[in-house]
Amino acid sequence: MIDTHRILPAILAATLGAAVPTMALAAAPAAQQAPGKAELARWKKTAERVTIMRDKWGIPHVFGKSDADAVFGLLYAQAEDDFNRVELNYINAMGRLAEVEGEKEIWRDMRMKMYIQPADMQAKYAASPAWLKELMNAFADGLNYYLHTHPEVKPKLITRFEPWMALSFSEGSIGGDIESIDLKELERFYGKNTQVAMAARDKGFDAEPRGSNGFAIAPKLSSTGNALLLINPHTSFYFRPEVHMVSEQGLNAYGAVTWGQFFIYQGFNDKTGWMHTSGGGDVIDEYLETVVERDGKFFYKYGNQERPVRAVPLTLPYKTPSGAMGSKTITAYFTHHGPIVRAVDGKWVAVKMMDEPLKALTQSYSRTKARDYNAFYKAMELRTNSSNNTVYADAKGNIAYFHGNFIPKRDPKFDWTRPVDGSTPATEWQGLHAIEDTITLFNPASGYISNTNNWPFSSSGASSPKREAYPDYMWSLPENARGRHAERVLKDAKGFTFDSLIAAAYDSHLTAFEPLVPQLVKDYEALPANDPRKAALAEQVASLRGWDLRYGVDSRPTSLAIYWGQDMVAKNAPRARAQGTPVVDFITHSLSSEERLASLERASEKLTSDFGTWKTPWGEINRFQRISGDIDQQYDDSKPSFPVGFASANWGSLASFGMVAKQKTKRIYGDRGNSFVAVVEFGPKVRAKSILAGGNSNNPASKHFADQAEMYSRGEFKDVLFYKEDIEKHLERKYHPGM
Repeated sequence: MIDTHRILPAILAATLGAAVPTMALAAAPAAQQAPGKAELARWKKTAERVTIMRDKWGIPHVFGKSDADAVFGLLYAQAEDDFNRVELNYINAMGRLAEVEGEKEIWRDMRMKMYIQPADMQAKYAASPAWLKELMNAFADGLNYYLHTHPEVKPKLITRFEPWMALSFSEGSIGGDIESIDLKELERFYGKNTQVAMAARDKGFDAEPRGSNGFAIAPKLSSTGNALLLINPHTSFYFRPEVHMVSEQGLNAYGAVTWGQFFIYQGFNDKTGWMHTSGGGDVIDEYLETVVERDGKFFYKYGNQERPVRAVPLTLPYKTPSGAMGSKTITAYFTHHGPIVRAVDGKWVAVKMMDEPLKALTQSYSRTKARDYNAFYKAMELRTNSSNNTVYADAKGNIAYFHGNFIPKRDPKFDWTRPVDGSTPATEWQGLHAIEDTITLFNPASGYISNTNNWPFSSSGASSPKREAYPDYMWSLPENARGRHAERVLKDAKGFTFDSLIAAAYDSHLTAFEPLVPQLVKDYEALPANDPRKAALAEQVASLRGWDLRYGVDSRPTSLAIYWGQDMVAKNAPRARAQGTPVVDFITHSLSSEERLASLERASEKLTSDFGTWKTPWGEINRFQRISGDIDQQYDDSKPSFPVGFASANWGSLASFGMVAKQKTKRIYGDRGNSFVAVVEFGPKVRAKSILAGGNSNNPASKHFADQAEMYSRGEFKDVLFYKEDIEKHLERKYHPGM
């Protein structure tokens, strides 16, 4: 056996040699293909069966004879509101971003193409059941008919959508799972940089948590005796619009749809509702492969065998600075565990994850038609919602929780949070856990369920699942400040109404500061009387000492506390990462008095420098602004914006409002957090209220570009128009696609 520590440079040289640039080609997108007579006739006939009713908020209520008709109309309506985002989602899902954005994106494209290949998706489409094929056909037809009827719209790349493309973006969570593969490590392994990382990956600290809140309230805790559901995804703004799709085949779903998909991702029908929160079990594993080279080919050890490493050339076109097209072909390597994505300590690292797009698309759509818990549970048994939890409620008064959905069975003696030895069969997945064996809740005695991307062991008060009953790999995230906050507002509450549930979801307490502020006060009081900081920080400490720990647009302590917290995070994130500790936990438990006081000094100085005084009200700083339809939003302090009281989820704010983009302004402009938010009551007739960040259209010239912005900034909800008679009363436009 050859020592892979010695042959690693040779292996890397071989992979480098596999990256072959090809000559530049013209970069212009193909001309839009004119439909044949039969195809155009089919589109028009379908359009005649579809009615789109736009209400006073511009929300499309799509009615069709069949489910396929509703899908056709939904995609047409999405394209009307934001074709750019629809197209870009598929460009990215198919690994073609570099063809639009240039060579810098070839590693992102390679990562996608390791999983998504047109020939494979086409074969899966061909093997799909007839009902699902009809939906995929309708998906493509709706988008293609939009392009046909809007010749002024010039796609960046995709001039014709094919039915199989829906499988590349099925939201069985595989898109999000793939993003766990580090692009820099991928480039180090396959690209020009031969300095391969020799340690476990630093996953870093996400400055604004990517996640969501979901609350379910049982009838015994509601004022009407009906179950209630809070749907509160925390995503990047404008990631999902608000839609409604109805057919005569039993479809009647309302909620948030990801641009380009044909199913409601987070929402409700007239009998059931579902809310997904990120962060279920440990569903992605890395395997350390012992690789040797022999006669120019690679093999990896497995048990007492050597197996050949599968080599797959991937062609990666990209747009050059001149606008022409270039291309690279890179040989990707695979073991039976999955693609090789990096190297560590002389070993290649393969990644194994859920990869079932056909089942995932089936589950994503079928849950929208589930009319009771049993039907919803049956959809969940497909087990392809890999990275998300689900909070559920229905018209029969049931509430439920699924912590993850796709959970591989594994030997618990291994540490699955780190790469495991791929050469031993003992580390193989042993199938999937049945739903009943995973962490679930059904009608807990406490009468409520919550999840805030935290662990499930505080989801339902005393009725919560017990940690010792499950292997550690069934949960992946610890408790967080929002989780503690949610437990507090739900634990003893009774008689929930629409308004009181919304109030609970927007409760203004910032839980993370509960230990931090007393620590700071103690630090300050311990300073000697002659320490210059005693006078310099006296007002600031007095302000925080008297603060009720609640945000508000008029609150000055909120501004000081958050700038203080942000400074501590910025200074200590590398240390927290090195210890594998969430940075807010790190600054709470690991800082010295000197560090806390120094951060307060810097925070005071920054506030004074940017706004003239550290006593600036929070609403003067924290703002909502939407001034363009660009995906990469830019912000401008000189242009109109609205004050927002709620804050970053980092500090325990249940209503989340944080800035992920690099701050180029003095003010903070939220771009992630509360996006689509709804509260639903499941009575004899479903009732709901909702709010959307900005508005439903991405066209700045549309009145629906920012018609919900001011309401959003105040946490004020609108009535959902679910029934046709209510839509008719508030109708803005009624039409057939293309007419």
